[in-house]
This record gives sequence, C-alpha cells and structure tokens, in this order.
Amino acid sequence: MVKGQNVALASLSDNVGSVMVGLGWSSPTGEGDADVSVLLLNADGKVRSDADFYFYNNLVAADGSVQLLGKVPTEDGEEDRIGFDLTAVPADVDRIVVAASRYRGARFGELDDVRVTLADGSGEGLLRFAIDDADSVSAIIFGELYRRGEEWKFRAVGQGYASGLAGLATDFGVDIDDADADETVTAVDEAAADEAAVDGRVSDGAGAAPAAPAPRAVLEAVPAPRPPADEPVREKAAARPRTAKKKVTLPRKPAKTLAENDSWKQARLFPVSALKSDRDREMRATSVLLSVMAQVPEFGRRLTAAFGAPAGRMETFTEVSLPHGDTPRRPDGVIRVERAGKLWTALVETKTNGNALKADQVQAYMDIAARRGYEAVITLSNDVALEGSPLVDVKIDKRRKHKVALWHLSWAEVAHQAQMLIRHEGVGNAAHAWLLHELLHYLQHENSGCHGFQNMGPAWVPVRNGIDDETLCQGDPRALEVVESWERLVRQVCLRLGGELGQKVLPVQRSRRGTDPQVRRGILADRLCTDGRLQAELRIEGTPGVLALTADLRTGKLRTSIEIPAPEQGYPLSWAKRLVRQLAEAPADLHVETLVDSETGGPRGTLERLRPEPGDLLPKDGGVRITGFRLSLLKGMGSGRGSAETGFIRSVDDAVQRFYTSVVVHLDRGTQRRAAVRETIG
Repeated sequence: MVKGQNVALASLSDNVGSVMVGLGWSSPTGEGDADVSVLLLNADGKVRSDADFYFYNNLVAADGSVQLLGKVPTEDGEEDRIGFDLTAVPADVDRIVVAASRYRGARFGELDDVRVTLADGSGEGLLRFAIDDADSVSAIIFGELYRRGEEWKFRAVGQGYASGLAGLATDFGVDIDDADADETVTAVDEAAADEAAVDGRVSDGAGAAPAAPAPRAVLEAVPAPRPPADEPVREKAAARPRTAKKKVTLPRKPAKTLAENDSWKQARLFPVSALKSDRDREMRATSVLLSVMAQVPEFGRRLTAAFGAPAGRMETFTEVSLPHGDTPRRPDGVIRVERAGKLWTALVETKTNGNALKADQVQAYMDIAARRGYEAVITLSNDVALEGSPLVDVKIDKRRKHKVALWHLSWAEVAHQAQMLIRHEGVGNAAHAWLLHELLHYLQHENSGCHGFQNMGPAWVPVRNGIDDETLCQGDPRALEVVESWERLVRQVCLRLGGELGQKVLPVQRSRRGTDPQVRRGILADRLCTDGRLQAELRIEGTPGVLALTADLRTGKLRTSIEIPAPEQGYPLSWAKRLVRQLAEAPADLHVETLVDSETGGPRGTLERLRPEPGDLLPKDGGVRITGFRLSLLKGMGSGRGSAETGFIRSVDDAVQRFYTSVVVHLDRGTQRRAAVRETIG
C-alpha cells in the first residue's frame, strides 16, 4: 500500500473477524526499538475514556477486542504484534488508530524498514505498508482500521508526531500522567521481594518449594483497615494512563537448601524418573505443559497470544477422542479459551526427543478442526520452524469457508517463556512462580525429552566429509539441509541466551528486504560448499555491537567475535588502554584486532600480550584512522551431529555462552552504544 490508500478487509479475505497487525522496523546499530499503542475513537475522533488507550502499561481490552501481543522474531528482525477481534469492538467505536513511539529522545529516522503488516485470522498476510519518510518524529500513526457501514477497512496513514507518545495520545483526548511510578509502591514491592528472598519458599498445602518472589501477592494478601461506619466514603480519583514504564523487580536467588548432602533430591511436582518410552514422555510432557498453562494465566497467555487466542478463561484437556471417518482420532491435547461467550479452540500434537511430526497426523487434525469450526492446530516438538520451510506439508481445502491456522511451537520457546516470567519479569503470585519453576525443572531434565533442537540431521556427516575431501559441489541438496539445521540451531541459541539474560536476542539476516527465504538459504548453501563455513550474527539488546559466530568446518574451529566502534573523542592510545582495562577479567587468549580504514589491516594480538603494552594496538602509520576494534575467541568444534558433550550443537551453545559471559559483559556498553549511534546517524 501507499500513503493515504485504503482497502476493505472483506475484499482481501473471508476470515477477517479477527486480524493481526504487525509493526516492524530494523536498527543499523542493533539498539533501536519502539513501543506500539492503540486508540479506540468515537465518531468525534476522540477516545470515549482513558481506558481506550492501549500501550505497554495497558495491554488487553476487557472485551477482548484489543490485545497487545508483544514482539516476535521475523526474517527481517522482529515485529510487534497486535490482535484485534473486530466482532467484539463496541458499536460506538468508529475508528482504531495503530501507532508506535520511541523514547529518551530517539527518533524514527534512526530506524530502517519502518512498516506495518496485516494478516487475517488464519495468519495469512493481506497487506503491507512501508513508511519511507520517517525523520525527526518520535511517534508515528502507522495506520487505522475504520468502519464503513457493516464492513471494516484499513487506511495507510504514516503521520508523524514530534511530541512523542504523550503528545499523540493527548491529541485524541487521553488525559496523560507522564510521572514515574509511585515511589511508595516501588519501595513496598522491593521490601516484599526481599522478604520472599529470605524465606525462599512457598507453601500451599502441597509442600514447600523454591519460588521467585511475588511482591504484588504480598500486597494483595494484607487487607486494608475497615473505615468507621460514620466516616464518609472517599471516591478514588480516576487513574490516568502513565506513559512511564513500570519498574520490574528481578527475582532473587532461592534460599540455601536444607538437605544434609547433595544426594538428597527434592520432591518434584512433575517427576521424570519413571519415564521410559517415547509415548510416556509425550503424554507426560503434554499434560504437564497444558496443566501449567491453565493454572498460570500469564504463562498460558504468553504462549497462545501469538496464535490469535483471546485473553480469557483457559481450560486444557488431554485424552480427547474426536470422530474422523471410521477411526476416531486422539490429539495429544486441546486448548480452549472462552471470552465474552465465544470459544477459541486449538488441537495440540506433541513430539519429544528427536521424533519428527507426521504429515498424515497433522493433516487429519487440520481436517477435524476445519469441520468442527476450531481455530488452530498447534504442533509442539524439539524442532524449530523456519519461515518458508514448513516442518510438515499439509493441504488446505480452499473451498471451505472456515480456515484453520497451523502453528508450531518449539520446546525451547516454551522454556524461554517460562524463564522470562520467573527469572526476569515476575508473575502474579508465589504459587504461580513455583509452578513455573517446577515446569522449567521438568523441561530441562535429561529424561523429559523436551530439550529443544538437538540433531543437525543425516546430511551433517556427509557434508563435513565432502568439505574435508573437497568433493562437495554447489547445488548439493545436503548442503541446503545443513544450512537449514544451522539456522534452527542459531534461533535456539538466541532463545536460550535471551532467557538467561532477560533481554531480546535475535538473529540478524543480512539479505535484501523481500528476499525469498529459500533463495537466501540456497546462496548460503553454495557459500558453504565453496568456503566450508557456516556464519550467523546475533543482536543482543544492550550490547555495543553484533555478536558474530562462524563455524569453520575445514579447520574444526568456532569463532565468536564482536566489533565495537572507536569513540569519537579522545586519543587512540587512551582508547586502547581503556579497552584493555575493561577486559581485565577476559580470557588471556582473546584476540584483539584494530580496525582501520586501510586495506592492509590493523595490528592484532592476544590479550595476554597486549595487557602490558596496550600501545601495540596502534597502527605504525600515524595517518591511518582507527574505526574500531574486533574481539574474537576461538574454540574447538564438536564433531557429532547431536547435542552430546562432544556434539556440534553443545559446542556452539558453549562458545556463545563463554564469549558473552567472559567478554561482552565487561564492555562499556553506554559509551560504545552512544558512539555507534552517532556514527550511524552522523
């Protein structure tokens, strides 16, 4: 679409009762980000009340019409998604404005590929609008959904606001309070967190277990004193939306165990010691996961929101029998969400260990779901889905008016979401935190079979041998299989590292916008055949650069590296000394290379040699300009295709973990980040 253009949704799809809007952008520095917001407007172009303003402190509408679903990775980086149930939008809402804003003085002109996309209820993309003229504005209206008679239309807007989120919201009648969160509440939250850290346990009639603190639960458990009968009741002032983000109190470490020695094992809510067969693992894993999803609303919502499920009361089921021809089918599980009298239903097919999904099973569930009016089929396995490369091929009968969406979830994604909630973001109460803690322990146990992507596939050994003896030719389909497995592994590494850090970690794709994913992978496969290397880049929120990862199959070495830009002020010798001081605790075998604007390259050496003489990092030719520094670590590469101690997958995980914890965390992120931003926009 182009700016100002509008289109009727019904002309694009028959399934537009609910739609998914995605707002996306990319950042040259890896640091750029923005927050989405939604405003429901009446015929006068104003909100009916402040409750019609949805943003990061108000995520879901009470009637389920608006749901801010958060960020998801895409081929071009990531996008923020918003779900709309257009059938639930109140009749007096005439227009829905979709916007995004930046903060702390940042501008949209610093971002690339600013865009909005819209998909129907089955996940099929319907339209795309790119905003090419974003400049010095800090907020943008991307587009709007509006009524015309009985149908909904979408208009591409692209209007900028220099006054940010608060200015945009105020223009539409929202009464903004831009103050920071109340200090008293914050202090009570922190005190409650300290108290929970000292106790370290929660009891709910089922025994005690470690748990993350839940400060809100402590506040809600203490009733307020009852006022005297003759005292007049004071009406609480209406709260105004706060555009300042709420503080997040990080969970503390669990209390020290009371066991006499390490041989004592805690009683677990979800035991795994008795699991013997693959069928046992699948049944237990499905039941455990679906049970926790139903009992911990934050967790269940986190997993189903991206699939178009509403925010409502969730029930989950196993051992369900559904008619299908002469033989009933028994999906591993069913998820049902009820909102305002409407039901959203998804069938679940689960695999554990290295078991692959079966196309005929998934096809049968897609057919059953279509006949019964269910919304989705969710497959769950250790594999990681890639765009343009489905795990199973299913046929969709386009003659059916009711469309069923097919979604995939990796066990690594499940563990990532559990980690994010209990270790970084917090949940509603201590019992919920304990349940998630038990789930995470179950998923990470060696008997669960839920360890994520763990096999590079049958093509791994032939490709390695072909590279060693130089017999692997371009166009060999086995090379493409290895490239796809590599991409799955990199995505899983991002999930695991992001869960540990509580930060966004996303793979970087250096391809032109709109490039077919399979074409891009074909190019990478040909490159693997010629130079024997697999390469990837990870963008980690809050770091001064992009973490590069290279697996050289010829030498059997893994290289992890990061490039940091040179400061704009000061002297080169001061830069070198400061960098060496920052890396005081880094490994002695860390390679440091000076980047210069010359084809000959700059000086390089190990940190062990450079510590006494940082000046060795300076070029001998004083006229050469230093542009930055590259830090690299080398590590031996596992040979096996699996995730055992000597396997390739484990070696990649260990290499990224070691480089981040021993090198990246010691860098001065603030100064380097500001330098990178100035270099990009200047």
